[in-house]
Amino acid sequence: MAETVIPILPCPSIDGLLDFYKALGFEVTSYQTAPNPFCAVRLRGIELQFFGMKAHDPSTSYSTCYVLTDDVDGLYSSFRTGLKAAFGKVPTRGLPRIGALKDMAYGVRQFLMTDPGGNCIRIGQPIADSFDYPPVPKERYARALHQATLLGESKGDHTAAARIIDRALEYGSGDDAGPDPLQLVRLLLLRAEMAAQLDGLPAAAPGSTARTRSNSPPPTGSPRATRCAGRRTCGPERTEVSPAPSAPRRPA
Repeated sequence: MAETVIPILPCPSIDGLLDFYKALGFEVTSYQTAPNPFCAVRLRGIELQFFGMKAHDPSTSYSTCYVLTDDVDGLYSSFRTGLKAAFGKVPTRGLPRIGALKDMAYGVRQFLMTDPGGNCIRIGQPIADSFDYPPVPKERYARALHQATLLGESKGDHTAAARIIDRALEYGSGDDAGPDPLQLVRLLLLRAEMAAQLDGLPAAAPGSTARTRSNSPPPTGSPRATRCAGRRTCGPERTEVSPAPSAPRRPA
């Protein structure tokens, strides 16, 4: 028979976890409470297994797996419908949650879903011949969009994504006229999505994007003012971006 890989993921309670997956349309294929808590679920070609671990903290979990499909839109729609029926609304933050369906720069259309155990299930459909990352844009606002999208929509680091957008909108070089209208709309839309994940953390004021200059002094007492103390000017700050998880390679 052909090889099959089945992830085995942790959770603090298999019962609470199964309620979530049954709401998505999964069937329970295995369930045991002794000698160790264990369960398994299946939907079409997706099979997931879980083990109970009381010490597991879902809020700090790094567990993840990637599901490749040829019907990402169908799964996304059915999952949202099931979650709304079970929870009264579609959960988009906290645990559990389901993210937005997005076309990513590395060649997949995907969404991220995090279960009550903190396991991030990435579900995507190839939309390109290659999963390679494109070159990082050099222009300020295109680069901010690129990096913030990867961090927010692929890595799930909404705080870092929001920070990149805010810095792009707030700081500019002396001759920078700000983002063009399309870039501004895309930046603000992505920032609003990140705010929804961060309990409405406000963004930089849009009206300042075309006029703020890097040599303008920051507000007295601000963290940036402290870092700029002793400098002749206070230019834009560098943002270090950690690599975001990408889609798995398709077998040849």
